[in-house]
Amino acid sequence: MQRVRVSSHQAPVQRLGDSQMTLSPKFRLAAKQSDLLDPSFELEMWQKGEPLIPGLPDDVALNCLLRIPVDNHMTCWAVCKRWYSLFGTKDRFFCRRKELGFHDPWLYVFAFHKSSGKIQWKVLDLNNFSWHAIPAMPCKEKVCPHGFRCICFPHEGVLYVFGGVASDVDCPLNLVVKYEVRRNRWTVMKKMITARSFFASGVIDGMIYVAGGNSTHLFELDSAEVLDPNKGIWCPVANMGTNMASYDSAVLNGKLLVTEGWFWPFYVVPRGQIYDPQTDNWENMASGLREGWTGSSVVLYGRLFVVSEHERTKLKVYDPETDSWDTVDGLPLPEQICKPFSVDCYDNRIVVVGRNLHVAVGHIKRLHPSSKRCSFAVYWQVVDAPEFLSDFTPSSAQVLFA
Repeated sequence: MQRVRVSSHQAPVQRLGDSQMTLSPKFRLAAKQSDLLDPSFELEMWQKGEPLIPGLPDDVALNCLLRIPVDNHMTCWAVCKRWYSLFGTKDRFFCRRKELGFHDPWLYVFAFHKSSGKIQWKVLDLNNFSWHAIPAMPCKEKVCPHGFRCICFPHEGVLYVFGGVASDVDCPLNLVVKYEVRRNRWTVMKKMITARSFFASGVIDGMIYVAGGNSTHLFELDSAEVLDPNKGIWCPVANMGTNMASYDSAVLNGKLLVTEGWFWPFYVVPRGQIYDPQTDNWENMASGLREGWTGSSVVLYGRLFVVSEHERTKLKVYDPETDSWDTVDGLPLPEQICKPFSVDCYDNRIVVVGRNLHVAVGHIKRLHPSSKRCSFAVYWQVVDAPEFLSDFTPSSAQVLFA
């Protein structure tokens, strides 16, 4: 198991939002912009012949500079005016990366402070293993972090946050906000038809589906709806047929899988539902699938993997032919990754974020690909979080490319 340690010594992170702001459709980030950040200034400096790096053509220099970790950008400001123009804002930095075809993975972690409950988004560069922050999400001050659901379009660099619950009045929210990496900005979107928390969500063919969840006074919902991100319009879809809050959900073979999960003392077998958007119908989940779904899931190699919260935190994979679960070869989840944890995946890797924001990256390898029955193995790499993140607990994790 490979181990990576990240230094806790970092320059202060510039935060571009007010964490105490309340939700408003008129939400704006007011900031006075320096003349050095004007794109025309960059052109002027280029025309004057001022190089980005003396002795190197600008295209080569830019290719080098756009690889500098975000947490070092403030140090770069003082080098020269052109460096300040490039590194002055994250939106300009990521726009230039997109223009030059950079497409690297970044882990966006929706976390909350263990003592204050304050929510923040923290970002881990999965190449350089350095952390930075993004502007505060426009949201009510007192919320339950676990009540939200997050969905992303990884290769577009866009993530959505839905629902939630106001913890002071136990009232669900119909909040919808969108974050774009390229713009480094949150946008308040059209609200969901039904306010809900602890619900299922997933993306199928570019459409965002949400279903079930809790309403006021923990009343469970059976309604479902779909958002067209391009049009910004919500439409109802078929009801689930049973009132159910969601512990976890996944999209597999073009269908939305929803499980309510196991609850202590495990007397009642969990329910599970599967939605097919082609027929707009729900059906019951196979017994082996719902009974063995004991953790957080990702889909890799067209198969459903679960990081189990029981069974010594082993990784397992579902076999639809036998309606059973197989243990993935390799070590259990590293001990540093403590519950509660959040998971996501990219490029045949599974990323698990635990308490204190320690991260484990599991490299999944398919064994005997020519055989009829597939088997898999995992190799874990641990990224220890710096000390300044030790009081944070994850609620969601999303991998975006930028």
